[in-house]
Amino acid sequence: MEDQDLNSWLEESPVLKHLSVEFVELGSDRVIATMPVDERHHQPLGYLHGGLNLFLAETVGGVGAMLNCPPGKTAFGAEVNASHLRPRRSGTITAIGTPIHKGSNSQVWEIKIQDEDEKLVSISRCSLALADV
Repeated sequence: MEDQDLNSWLEESPVLKHLSVEFVELGSDRVIATMPVDERHHQPLGYLHGGLNLFLAETVGGVGAMLNCPPGKTAFGAEVNASHLRPRRSGTITAIGTPIHKGSNSQVWEIKIQDEDEKLVSISRCSLALADV
């Protein structure tokens, strides 16, 4: 995916818009995105739905992997796991993704999601397969 195509997707993606995900840093060794926590993001008891931590983690890891793909390749999520450490009802969470492994056929990214006080909310590992486009 060309940088221009990636930037257009980040700006126009309906799911990113609906959840108000904003990318604040896009680099080959670090990707950072923020997301508010409000009623759109709650599970039935009024807390941040854990699945949205996974969504945010895989999105950040996937974007990071795409930024590191060799020409003619793209990244697809192969696995994502998370440990949810702290519940949130409101505020803003920040996902910080860094690569653990950047290979020619796969990448692995660690994504730490923290609150405004930089306390961990969730930590994830996202494995991505690189495929020919």
